[in-house]
Amino acid sequence: MNPEQFSSAVLEWYDRNGRHDLPWQQGITPYRVWVSEIMLQQTQVSTVLNYFGRFMQALPSVEALAAAPEDEVLHLWTGLGYYTRARNLQKTAKIVVEQYAGQFPRDVEKLTELPGIGLSTAGAIASISMGLRAPILDGNVKRVLARYTAQEGYPGEPKVAKALWANAERFTPHSRVNHYTQAMMDLGATLCTRSKPSCLLCPLERGCEAHMLGQEIRYPIPKPRKTLPQRSTLMPLLANNEGAILLYRRPSSGLWGGLWSLPELDSLDDLQHLAEQHGVNLGEPVALDSLTHTFSHFQLAIQPWLVPVAPQGDHVAEADWLWYNLATPPRLGLAAPVKKLLKRAAHVLNAGESS
Repeated sequence: MNPEQFSSAVLEWYDRNGRHDLPWQQGITPYRVWVSEIMLQQTQVSTVLNYFGRFMQALPSVEALAAAPEDEVLHLWTGLGYYTRARNLQKTAKIVVEQYAGQFPRDVEKLTELPGIGLSTAGAIASISMGLRAPILDGNVKRVLARYTAQEGYPGEPKVAKALWANAERFTPHSRVNHYTQAMMDLGATLCTRSKPSCLLCPLERGCEAHMLGQEIRYPIPKPRKTLPQRSTLMPLLANNEGAILLYRRPSSGLWGGLWSLPELDSLDDLQHLAEQHGVNLGEPVALDSLTHTFSHFQLAIQPWLVPVAPQGDHVAEADWLWYNLATPPRLGLAAPVKKLLKRAAHVLNAGESS
């Protein structure tokens, strides 16, 4: 297929079978498209559906996002992971409000200068919400093009990425770019899936080189596997008489940056220092089920301990620490495994009250 035939086939399929009722496809604005695109990075549509509506209800405009407390933004993001996305979201909102009077620049290059917006995300914002001709290359589109051209090499390699971008540019039409962009994402998400692609239903079947070779699953070529390093930590859940758990805010940069988390210790011997720091007497620690959390570059084995504590007297709380009330939790950004551990602690404490 030549580029015109390619885009025509994709658009005809989209008109008949594409998704037209996703929340971010309604009342399209650059703000709504941008937020949805950032949420959809490395995250399934089914998951984002549960977050997008809540986020828009709480922060309906770029001005509202720019003015929101960071804790509120991170709270709305809790569970989506990759929290740098949320922090960059607010950084960009502030820049758009302060430097662009609340209007996203109608220029792909200027969009990519904003925190957290790469070339593909900029292309999606520009094409879907502004009607500008701009190619995209998110995970779904990358898979479609890698299979269609039987692209050798891992897409993360510069040479391979350059070839895929060249094809993304070549096939992007000059009209209906908003629909074409959505169509290509839909094609990858619904037909050209990672496993068991529905080739017989695909509008690109007759031109797809991977399909002609009978090697659809081979493409895109995966990243060479590396064994993830293992780390371990002990996380104490200090629970006071009111059933509140001691949390602290992590530094703004680095792992779980800006989120509220549990203390991390090398061993239970370090508990006494933590108790002295916060003016509490320690009860008998109770081991909770261990938890393994996988990051992109390592696995963290967490051993949680529930530790009842009693105050020694008046003690001034430090700025980056708080007692998190399990019964009436404040709206804070929590690391995903910490959220799970707080639920476990609540279950154990409630069981203790009822026994």
